[in-house]
Amino acid sequence: MNGTAVSLAGAELSALPSGALWWPAERLLVVADLHLGRSERLARRGGALLPPYDSADTLARLDAEIAAARPAAVVALGDSFDDAEAGAALPEAARLSLARMMAGRHWVWIAGNHDPGPIEIGGTHRAEWRCGPLVFRHIARPGVEGEVSGHFHPKARVGGLARPCFVLDRARIILPAFGTYTGGLAADAPALAALVSPAACALLVGQPPIRLPLAAAGLRRGVRASPGRRGPAGGLG
Repeated sequence: MNGTAVSLAGAELSALPSGALWWPAERLLVVADLHLGRSERLARRGGALLPPYDSADTLARLDAEIAAARPAAVVALGDSFDDAEAGAALPEAARLSLARMMAGRHWVWIAGNHDPGPIEIGGTHRAEWRCGPLVFRHIARPGVEGEVSGHFHPKARVGGLARPCFVLDRARIILPAFGTYTGGLAADAPALAALVSPAACALLVGQPPIRLPLAAAGLRRGVRASPGRRGPAGGLG
């Protein structure tokens, strides 16, 4: 896997350019904040009318990561659907694609603040899940060691362009949102800075990966509520 090596609580991990996290020793792939059905939820609630291809795009990128890694297990760190109704409204083609990806592997849905997890789709459903020295949950908690979480959709700015990023220190890794049409929160925003140590860094996704100190000048300016990385919808999930 073409990722950046990171270590957490003795586990050797790889932060992938897509924003997924790979744990080779456990053959475990981790993604955060898929927000499947976001365009459908916005239309249903009278919001912006966006091209209804976000779920297909998100699942196609997830399928590519699964094909490359061939994981034994996948953990989705909450907000897998944009709300509870979005699961029922998932198009049949997307539902079949997801079922094919899940077949033959352990799949853990972590409950998020947008949805409790798509119960009818199958898999294992947990408020949080532990594997070896690591704990997987939706929202980070202060003072926890070996924590992998999502929720904040962190982004950072470099060269005038805001990119999704991992936020990491010795105790935790906060993943970027994997879903299409997901906005972001500045990586050095107070809500994130309160959770990490002064030595924390932002690891920007894409090629080439870029690692910056969280306190680097210019990270926060203009990033909060920035547009989604693959669509026009902003906002934090």
